[in-house]
Amino acid sequence: MSTISKPEAPVVRGLQLLQPSGWPQPKGYANGVMAEGRLIVTGGVVGWDAAGRFADGFVAQVRQTLENIVAILAEGGARPDNLVRLTWYVVDMDEYVSNLKALGKVYREVIGTHYPSMALVQVVRLVEPSSRVEIEATAVVPR
Repeated sequence: MSTISKPEAPVVRGLQLLQPSGWPQPKGYANGVMAEGRLIVTGGVVGWDAAGRFADGFVAQVRQTLENIVAILAEGGARPDNLVRLTWYVVDMDEYVSNLKALGKVYREVIGTHYPSMALVQVVRLVEPSSRVEIEATAVVPR
């Protein structure tokens, strides 16, 4: 039986980005990521500080949420470029879409130019009534 040779997906910082042939190149996320190592999984992280105070406004809450994720990753010996997946939950998709430019800037300032697999879901509300966004993160730290 013969096999078709497929070019290897790019390997970036120990993560192999999975991009099916012929698919459009994603912007700001990856279609898939393959990694091997120690797994770090967060719960739903929201945009409050250590005292439980929420940042004011959607973009500020996203910044604080991403900073909180980075702090959790650091506890496990991981960095933002170890992220393989982010799942965003927002209470208002229009609020997200209307802030794309500012969100991109905040994302790059906190996470950098590493774009893992991502999903974005609008929900009716989050457990914390003041929260505009909640993000779950998965990272893999290479062995």
